[in-house]
Amino acid sequence: MNLLVTGAFSWTRDELAELKSLGHNVVFMQHEKDKLPCKADWVEGIIGNGIFLTHPIESFTSLKYIQLTSAGYDRVPMEYIKKHHIQIFNARGVYSIPMAEFVLTSVLDLYKRNRYFRENQKKRLWDKCRNIKELYGKNVCIIGCGSVGTECAKRFKAFECRVIGIDLAPFSSQYYDKIEDLEKLNNVIEISDIVVLTLPLTGQTKYLIDATRLSKLKNGTIIVNVARGAIIDTKSLIEELKNGRVSAVLDVFEMEPLDSHNLLWDFENVIITPHNSFVGEGNHERMINIIYNNLEVNNESISDFTQK
Repeated sequence: MNLLVTGAFSWTRDELAELKSLGHNVVFMQHEKDKLPCKADWVEGIIGNGIFLTHPIESFTSLKYIQLTSAGYDRVPMEYIKKHHIQIFNARGVYSIPMAEFVLTSVLDLYKRNRYFRENQKKRLWDKCRNIKELYGKNVCIIGCGSVGTECAKRFKAFECRVIGIDLAPFSSQYYDKIEDLEKLNNVIEISDIVVLTLPLTGQTKYLIDATRLSKLKNGTIIVNVARGAIIDTKSLIEELKNGRVSAVLDVFEMEPLDSHNLLWDFENVIITPHNSFVGEGNHERMINIIYNNLEVNNESISDFTQK
């Protein structure tokens, strides 16, 4: 296959050589916004992330295979891909472990008042804090029960939390006490101490957490967003944060990078990170394994199609 491979994934020379040894013609492109290093109609497969944001997919007339290095499909034209029967794979499971660890540690950071103690350490101030919470026994709502959501559920269950999932297609899992349909969302968030967003951004989920749903959160609730920024109505969230009624852990935003003048930076009850929750030293190995496995699946399916 003629493969266009981009720097959305940090390839080593040996790994690119391995692709070639598997019988693929490989052209490497470091930055996806740059001019294509080959003719678009030469490309049969692409391994990348946001290349179609600057290079229209229609120009890749021979395209039959896409491997995304991201878990989400919101940066690719899925209608076109389905219409033209292009095989597409995502990075499901690659980033789930570090993201779940980030969610758990961030909630604990707020519950255990770590910021307070860090500031006191800088001042060399010995001052006990009495309003520290336990994670034990809390009600956790995980919205989006895919790979990331399930890794989160595993970790919260280890702390003996009650974990309720919300998903478009409910199923049974040992890691959740129950998984409910999206229609039950309002009922579940009303009783939740922690709400974790791990669902994809679609037309249906944009601003899913709006002013009405934010108003249903209990006092003291922590809302965690490691999905996409536009799942929360940011203006409404800011209004809720102003009165200190809820707290938030925000790793994703509608506009990134987050503007330095944005009010979200100013809240003591908010943890802000720069879309960084997915980072972990195990990602590279998991991603390369998915790439090789999916290329093998793709080759077999093409072979079967040809034989038929």
